[in-house]
Amino acid sequence: MSELRRRRILSTACILGFFVAWELLCLAFHVSDMVLPRPSQVLVTLWTRFPGIWPHAVQTLYTTMIGFGFGILIGILLGALIGSSKLAYDVAYPMLVGFSSIPKVAVVPIFVLWFGAGTVPAILTAMIMCIFPIVVNVATGLAATEPELQDVMKTLRATKLEILWNIGLPRTMPYFFASLKVAATLAFVGTVISETVASNRGIGNLMMIASSSFDVPLVFAGLFILAALGVGLYIIFSLIEARVTGWAVRSDSFAAGGG
Repeated sequence: MSELRRRRILSTACILGFFVAWELLCLAFHVSDMVLPRPSQVLVTLWTRFPGIWPHAVQTLYTTMIGFGFGILIGILLGALIGSSKLAYDVAYPMLVGFSSIPKVAVVPIFVLWFGAGTVPAILTAMIMCIFPIVVNVATGLAATEPELQDVMKTLRATKLEILWNIGLPRTMPYFFASLKVAATLAFVGTVISETVASNRGIGNLMMIASSSFDVPLVFAGLFILAALGVGLYIIFSLIEARVTGWAVRSDSFAAGGG
């Protein structure tokens, strides 16, 4: 059995064990579903109320992906600008850190004042949530590019743009995909924050309505959907990363000392 397959089996067993333990502990201690519903109750809620949940899930996924896309575009541009110039790094990075320290829930009312309640504030919140990790990782990847490679390109009379395109960006790919895995989850967080404050659609709005009516299984059903969407995006980016940046990852056999 390969090391990769063994890790996948252990990961699946760990997840299943977590939910089995959750189910058994709730049964053993007679935990009310008003406090903590059992996973089986949540799954039944998902099954029986799926027609009503589905439009909210689609809305959240749609909003998140648009905001995430804009966040990737802006993050790459800012990261390339900051990472390719020491002056830009020294000037812009402190301001970027200060902006990222602002609680994002505080900017949602501002977006509502500017654009009204609905999809736009959710898109913008998802976007600003995922920009920072992308900028930091892209800038770090560019800054970590070996000076020797840049010197070789300069001796070949390459321009700064050519050096960035042929050396800097490829070397940044492992950092970039690492940031995407973090940014994807943050984008969902931003969308749900906005939906709970300024929207009448989406999983965030559904969970707010469910909590106000003490429908705790439906609240957890919303959490399960968000977790599934986040894991799905993580897997997609992991597969793309393995194809694009396979050169940067040691194989299991090499790591284990095999031939």
